[in-house]
Amino acid sequence: QVQLVESGGGSVQPGGSLTLSCAASGITLRYYSHGWFRQAPGKEREGVSCIDNSDDRITYSDSVKGRFTISIDNAKNTAYLRMNSLKPEDTAVYYCAAAPLSMCDLGSGSAYDFWGQGTQVTVAS
Repeated sequence: QVQLVESGGGSVQPGGSLTLSCAASGITLRYYSHGWFRQAPGKEREGVSCIDNSDDRITYSDSVKGRFTISIDNAKNTAYLRMNSLKPEDTAVYYCAAAPLSMCDLGSGSAYDFWGQGTQVTVAS
């Protein structure tokens, strides 16, 4: 059974940092393309960053480029999203996702097969 478990969310002041983790079980994450998505209240799900497992190509959305960093620790079978210079508009539930395909898709996320339960990130003074 495949499980993706996010952790690391919380409340932080603007300008602060958080690191989200996505621990995978049932799959070997390095053989999967994976990504991070978020959904704010009343808004559609939005792609934040993704890695194509075929060539390690990384893509960031314009809204987080230069502030967020996606990575993976193969030994721990865990993906990470380091978030710096957080802004109130980054407030959302963050999800990790994985797919046994070579892709990096920041669209709707419908191409990803496996999803975590989400972790809340709140950025406020």
